[in-house]
Amino acid sequence: MANRLANEDSPYLQQHKDNPVDWWPWCDEAFERAEKENKAIFISIGYSSCHWCHVMEEKVFEDEECAAILNESFISIKVDREERPDIDKYYQEVHLLLNKRAGGWPTSIFATPQNKPFFAGTYIPPESNAGSIEGMGFKELTRLIAKKVAEMDPKLFENADEIEGFLNHKDHPKEATVLKEEFYKNLMLQAKNNYDTRNGGFSDKPKFPHSSTLRALLSIDRLYDEKAARAIVENTLDNMCKGGMYDLVDGGFCRYSVDEKWLVPHFEKMLYDNALLCDVYSEAYLTYENGHHLKIAKEIADFWYNFMSEDDLFYSASDADSEGAEGTYFTYTYEEVYTTLMENGFNNAEELCAQMSVTHHGNFEASKNIIRFENGEPEWFSDVKPLLQKLRLKREYPFIDKKVQTSWSAMMINSLFKLGAIDSTYHEKALKSLDALLETMFIDGTLYHTTLIHKTPKVEAFLEDYAFLSQALLTAFKYTQNELYLIHAQRFINKALEEFYDKGLWNFSSGEFAVKAEITDTTYTSSVSIMVDALLTLGSLLEDEKYTHFAFKTMEYNSYDLGRRPIYYPHMLIQAIRYVKGDRIIKTPKENIKRSAYELARIRYPFTLFKEANEEGFMVCGEKSCFAHTQNIQELEELIKSSL
Repeated sequence: MANRLANEDSPYLQQHKDNPVDWWPWCDEAFERAEKENKAIFISIGYSSCHWCHVMEEKVFEDEECAAILNESFISIKVDREERPDIDKYYQEVHLLLNKRAGGWPTSIFATPQNKPFFAGTYIPPESNAGSIEGMGFKELTRLIAKKVAEMDPKLFENADEIEGFLNHKDHPKEATVLKEEFYKNLMLQAKNNYDTRNGGFSDKPKFPHSSTLRALLSIDRLYDEKAARAIVENTLDNMCKGGMYDLVDGGFCRYSVDEKWLVPHFEKMLYDNALLCDVYSEAYLTYENGHHLKIAKEIADFWYNFMSEDDLFYSASDADSEGAEGTYFTYTYEEVYTTLMENGFNNAEELCAQMSVTHHGNFEASKNIIRFENGEPEWFSDVKPLLQKLRLKREYPFIDKKVQTSWSAMMINSLFKLGAIDSTYHEKALKSLDALLETMFIDGTLYHTTLIHKTPKVEAFLEDYAFLSQALLTAFKYTQNELYLIHAQRFINKALEEFYDKGLWNFSSGEFAVKAEITDTTYTSSVSIMVDALLTLGSLLEDEKYTHFAFKTMEYNSYDLGRRPIYYPHMLIQAIRYVKGDRIIKTPKENIKRSAYELARIRYPFTLFKEANEEGFMVCGEKSCFAHTQNIQELEELIKSSL
């Protein structure tokens, strides 16, 4: 018999509706029941494409003994972190406080009947395997907690009160620091210290794409002709798409690589990763004109349209697992690849298998292979790829989470406009997707965060939704000069300032969970940094200093850490440099912007905006004055450079 989650829209909650655990969704009634019955609270947070969330479901939540303990002594609450990122951010803070290290998913929280947390973990196996509390299995841990809560153990409740006090304490920066261009030198130093010179990227393993850092390094190279920045970016982008974390067959990047070579990923594909990487590869092409970078950017966009969209709206994620195992859909045996090649006239099948890293013993698990090219993708692969895609059609496709998320969708739309400056096909797609997103998520004057495709949204927007949507709208205005997009952006920025801003500090959410917004670029770019970006753009376009002032106050509030540890805040660092150096606005007729989108996008100065004007040719302007005029678009680069 299904539990209460059967009534929820969230695909993640739906995945748990048939567990023997008597799950509650997040609601007042659950917490009222816990206090009334004096039961401890267990909160489990995850998302639909999370591999270890599936493992914990199989090993713990589908285990009758584990379920019996929870049902007897706990009120158990399931949360989709993509649907309620405010709740997730709060409990990630709890995990960090209690464990002195970042958490992850699944997140496992235990709280008193009054919902004061006292224990936090991630994946907890069913059985104990060590004598310490960290090694305690789920059965032993839940029995111990149930006993202590039933006995009203004073130490447990004292600890919970103390933890709540820490969580309610707000730290403020020590002091403000003058914003300086030189901050970028610290970023370069810190990036070099973390850089893997052999494989690219900024760690050993596991390896995450760090899109914001790469994007910042691209801007630094554009500004300062920094050869080390270029080397890091190009080496990383080339290694990331050799195959593995990047799916050479269908396109699109997986969440991260478990090894240092970007070979073996967790196979889930997230919209935000692919949106940000589409932007990085597009920007790299505009900077260095490497055709392979453009190819990857297009393949990312095409994958999302071909596999992960409906009615011009984007799905949020696809799973790593299918047919009961991770990577089943994505990997191949030597025999099936060799046989397919021979049957289709490739008499050198053995040689082609070797080039694709396909072997008898496998490069993933026993006899399973991930398609990968160590020395660049050869031209013949365009003929082989359809055969590999055909083999995949025989398999079960991984589960797709069909949630539409405003923030993540806006990231992809923003990237598509950038890509559209190179290939107008993507410009038209971006326009359709932006209009579809606004129609779906902006209803009767209210912006919403998420909804299942073709459902009415219920969860109202958070700071990240206002920030990324405003950025996408301003990019749309840049390439279309449609003032409706500018008006929308101003409306959303004004609302965000009203709801989330407080003297340089930004909250991620208001209401039930007024969680402070992160300024670090972690899973994806900080919503605070994106809001600073949007504020600076709006201030320049409208010549309205109040927006620039709010951007400055935000950066000033965070300047102490920004100057010392910019590697954690790469996008905000670039905005600080932008504030110091100033925007350049190219004023020209709308027809010039449309006709010359590619040439304009290739201008090296990264803080260049466009604005329609009844000028013949191109006028180069700054904050309060114009510097130069030309009829020749090829002269713009030098005119901007000489104005700085």
